[in-house]
Amino acid sequence: MKKKVCMVVPSFTAKGGITSVVNGYRNSQLTEDYDVRFIETYCDGSVIQKTSKALSAYLKFIYTALFWKPNLVHVHSSFGGSFYRKALIIEIASLSKIPVVNHVHGADFDEFYRKKSQKKKKTIEKIYNKCIRTIALSEEWKKNLAEIVPEQTIRVVENYGILQEDLIKEKLTKPNNKLILFLGFICERKGCFDIPAIVDQVCSKIPDARFILGGSGEIEKVKQKLSAKYKDNVEFPGWIRNEQKRQYLREADIFLLPSYNEGMPMAILDAMGCGLPIVSTDVGGIPKIVRQGINGYLYKPGDSKSMACAIIEYLTDDEKRLKAGQESVDVIRESYSLQQNIDKLERVYTVAPAENLKGDDVLTRFQVVSQIEFSFQFAVFAISYVASVHPKVHIGRYRAEMCENFFAFPVGRKDDFFAVRAYVVVFCRH
Repeated sequence: MKKKVCMVVPSFTAKGGITSVVNGYRNSQLTEDYDVRFIETYCDGSVIQKTSKALSAYLKFIYTALFWKPNLVHVHSSFGGSFYRKALIIEIASLSKIPVVNHVHGADFDEFYRKKSQKKKKTIEKIYNKCIRTIALSEEWKKNLAEIVPEQTIRVVENYGILQEDLIKEKLTKPNNKLILFLGFICERKGCFDIPAIVDQVCSKIPDARFILGGSGEIEKVKQKLSAKYKDNVEFPGWIRNEQKRQYLREADIFLLPSYNEGMPMAILDAMGCGLPIVSTDVGGIPKIVRQGINGYLYKPGDSKSMACAIIEYLTDDEKRLKAGQESVDVIRESYSLQQNIDKLERVYTVAPAENLKGDDVLTRFQVVSQIEFSFQFAVFAISYVASVHPKVHIGRYRAEMCENFFAFPVGRKDDFFAVRAYVVVFCRH
């Protein structure tokens, strides 16, 4: 009989790199080897929609823990709001005696942990150390996470790219469109505020160069930084996915990601899988997949002049650009395929202690009642919170009473449900 894995993920239609990762696991070798049940805790949309999604996920997870009885819970987590949403899942799994693997996708470790107060650090450490294994996206991130959990419990599983063989063949014969592509959230962390300077330098040498910034976020701030002379050289098509994304990757000649912080960005791996050379920064796991001068160029964050020079070099030397693109393909094929990712992931699954993988631990009546009561009171509290901040709902006066009742739930190990007030405040934020 297949072992059961409950995988906790964002919505399969949500924006972001985690969604790209988990989408590849559906109908893959992983779901053939294991009985995988996906529970979505986040979706794009309004506060009400996000809250409803999270509440539904908690109830589904409690039902899954009680009755489906998974052998393992695989949580895909990030920082900020994602941490608090997944922390509650980890707490419930811990109470149910189900081992948890924490797959960390966050990017800004300093903001998440190093710059926090000692109290918040202890909170993070407490949750992370409830997991039997932590997955890091690179060796650099393994070193970071070793500040929170024992290093021997961390395994490195890099993200993967999927080779688009039809697009790769087209790259060899298509004309140079002089198109530079960016995909992702348009924000300061992704280096997007440096792109206007890159545009100025590239377009001053190659006036017909085009930049496509596909994504959502602080678009207006970027537009304000663009010079009037070259603003028509930059397009903002919004968040793109599926066939539209394939079309932009087909037309692009270079992929640009000038980030200040990263784990191992799926955007770069996707671009490499389509035969594109990369111009990016030497942060996170990027140096593992972009080899300097071979399939791309890497520079310090903020070095817009050097990134512009690299783009100009590729746009004016077709042979070098095509060779670098083929090198990107070779890197994916040799080391970063989906199958290789799944093989590593399944090895992580097998290291869980045998006694924790039986999946037949019987919860005591007290634990069952505690979980049901907790989930009910959490639902009531969260709904009251949303009602109190939403202008069209008028039951906010009950918020304080709901808070008081919520923190009074009799769970025995009450300290395990630390700082629950923080969950409700931030769990609906990305």
